[in-house]
Amino acid sequence: MDPEFAAYLERVRAHRAELGESLAALDAALALPLGLGVLWRRRVRAALTELAHDLRDHRAITEEPGGLYADAVARAPRLASVSKVQMDEHLDFVEIVQRLLGERDEGLESAEAVAAHRETATELVGRIIRHRQRGADLIYEAYEVDIGGSG
Repeated sequence: MDPEFAAYLERVRAHRAELGESLAALDAALALPLGLGVLWRRRVRAALTELAHDLRDHRAITEEPGGLYADAVARAPRLASVSKVQMDEHLDFVEIVQRLLGERDEGLESAEAVAAHRETATELVGRIIRHRQRGADLIYEAYEVDIGGSG
C-alpha cells in the first residue's frame, strides 16, 4: 500500500474512534431518565452537537477526492453500490441530526414530544452503528485492513 494512502487510512482510523466516542456519548445521554428534565435535554443537546461535528468531518474525510470511497471503488468496482449507500447515509444522518437539534432548539413542549425525540435519536444511533459495521467491512474488502472496532 502506498505510504501516503496508509497515512490517510490512519487518519480515517483516528477519526473513526472520535465518531465512536461521540456516538457513545449520545447513547449514554439517551439512556438517562427523561425525568431529569433539563439535565437530560442538555446532555442530549451536547452529544448531538458533537455528533453533528464528527459526522461532518467523517463525510469530508471519506468522500474527499481520492479519498476512501473513491479509492475503494477504483480498487474493487464491486464495492460501488456499498460505497453509494454509505455516502447516501451520510447525507441522511446529517439531516436527521440537524432536525433533532432544531427540535431541541425550538423546544420540546410535551412529554410525548420528548419521548419521540428520544426514539428518533435512539434509532439514529442504531443506524450509525450498522453504517460503521458496513464501513469496516468495505475497508477490509478493499484493502484487507482492519480499521478497528474499538472506536
